[in-house]
Amino acid sequence: MATSLDALTPALPGRREVIDTAAGRVGFYASSEAEGVPLLLIHSINAAANAYEVRPLYLHAQGARPVYALDLPGFGFSERSRRLYDPRLMVDAIHAVAAEIAGRHGGVRVDAIAVSLSATYLARAVVERPEVYRAIGLISPTGFDRRLAGRGPAGGDRGSPRVRRIVDSAVLGPALFALLVSRPSMRFFLRKTFGSKRIDEGLFAYDHLSAHQPGARHAPYCFVAGYLFPTDATTLYEALTLPVLMLHGSRGDFVDFRDAPRFAGRPNWTIRALPTGAFPHFEDPATVTGAFDAFFAGLA
Repeated sequence: MATSLDALTPALPGRREVIDTAAGRVGFYASSEAEGVPLLLIHSINAAANAYEVRPLYLHAQGARPVYALDLPGFGFSERSRRLYDPRLMVDAIHAVAAEIAGRHGGVRVDAIAVSLSATYLARAVVERPEVYRAIGLISPTGFDRRLAGRGPAGGDRGSPRVRRIVDSAVLGPALFALLVSRPSMRFFLRKTFGSKRIDEGLFAYDHLSAHQPGARHAPYCFVAGYLFPTDATTLYEALTLPVLMLHGSRGDFVDFRDAPRFAGRPNWTIRALPTGAFPHFEDPATVTGAFDAFFAGLA
């Protein structure tokens, strides 16, 4: 069942569109008047995720090349119905929007950038449909630490039915989510992400608005219960053969990239650490956008 999101203002400029997909109704932002290889941007996964998380990248690309930003299922303007949210659902949404973009631009291969946990979904999308993509960027990708790296069952997840039943119960669910997305809680987790008290206040404000829309708790509870974490992240990254630029921060709670050196030696991978938190594109947009501009320009 779809939910009404009439109170949610747009996170980004440009056209806001919604298409029907195998993952339900999926929303995305589009600014496609410029010429060039289209760029798809994919936000991270958390209790209040949405396309605002890629805003600095979107604004930089706007007018220079066609740029699109996806709201993954359960977030932003995409469908937020009560259902199981898992990696397969997220990958299907990426497949649908990437195919839509490629079709609008004469079948050209697209570039894509994903943040944090969504990097694993983008990696699977590329592995499953390599003909759709030219190159990808990963910002603070999940799966390079000891806890979430893995070569487990293909397509598996780390979900716990028991945890989901507890957090998603009719009695406890709404109260728990209200606490999770309260202003103090959200500020606390953003500070952990940025590794500093100097968070982006625009992101904080929009996250709070988005997290208080109908159906907002359903996808985050699958996240809390582990269903959105794949078991085969390492296998997916190892299977990538197209050019990859990976940027990650070195400050805050999400800076364990101990497995990155193994990938740095691969000819198609470029990895760069920055003195920022997990969202370097907010803290140092000039360096991040400059790195991606040079990376993509070098493919021409």
